[in-house]
Amino acid sequence: MKVIKSSREIREWSRTQQQKGSSIGFVPTMGFLHKGHLSLVQKARALSDKVIVSIFINPTQFAPNEDLDNYPIDLEGDLEKCRAENVDVVFIPHKNEMYSDFHQTYVINQEIGQLLCGQTRPTHFRGVTTIVAKLFNLIDPDFAVFGQKDAQQSIIIKNMVRDLSYRTQIIIEPIVREEDGLAMSSRNKYLSPRQRKNALVLSQCLKFAENEFKRTGRDINNLEKEIKNRIGETPDCKVDYVEFVNEASLTKKFVPGDKVLLALAVFVGSTRLIDNTVLTY
Repeated sequence: MKVIKSSREIREWSRTQQQKGSSIGFVPTMGFLHKGHLSLVQKARALSDKVIVSIFINPTQFAPNEDLDNYPIDLEGDLEKCRAENVDVVFIPHKNEMYSDFHQTYVINQEIGQLLCGQTRPTHFRGVTTIVAKLFNLIDPDFAVFGQKDAQQSIIIKNMVRDLSYRTQIIIEPIVREEDGLAMSSRNKYLSPRQRKNALVLSQCLKFAENEFKRTGRDINNLEKEIKNRIGETPDCKVDYVEFVNEASLTKKFVPGDKVLLALAVFVGSTRLIDNTVLTY
């Protein structure tokens, strides 16, 4: 496994592989890898001749009051996990490799980037799309694999690829959960034992909604209220949002047969967790 730290070198490596006729699968991460990340790596390996994983804690997707300075890091553990998955290259750029002191240009989704997470994190997706665009420009992967847990991010990246004419095919893999149902996340590390237990309300509410959707049909407003109440009654938990939206447009417009994304964002203590499920209207 090769570790590359410079933009020039990763571009040269990728071009060399493409000249040899090798396809490239890419998994962008911020590190502190867990089984959810590794499922994305395994998908990239199944699709591609060569696999690149990037590890870069992207400062532009954090607001000033968020956890950039405390984001968990385990670089040696990450490299060990990548070796075990037969990753070909791990790209670990320094901040100065990705952003100059005079950086002024950003990629912005004008519509759905302002919804859901974009309402409380208004600069977040601008940072996500900008760093992914830069990484795609450097690596030019055939495939890039993202996780369904970050559903809004995945939809925004798909739109960016379409709108900016990237050739990369975007693959979305299912949420990977702990045995008790909690969606795997690097931020789960922040939870105390009590908060970890109370955080199960997210997956429990999703399961409740799945069952109720089948039983009662399209009573979305009452389901939203019930889920908000259940979360609000759980110690340590505070709702950021509970939304049923059209999976394609993230709007509240549905017709029978549409896929409905139920997306949750919940503060458990000071840790903000997200989760989701997809239903059929």
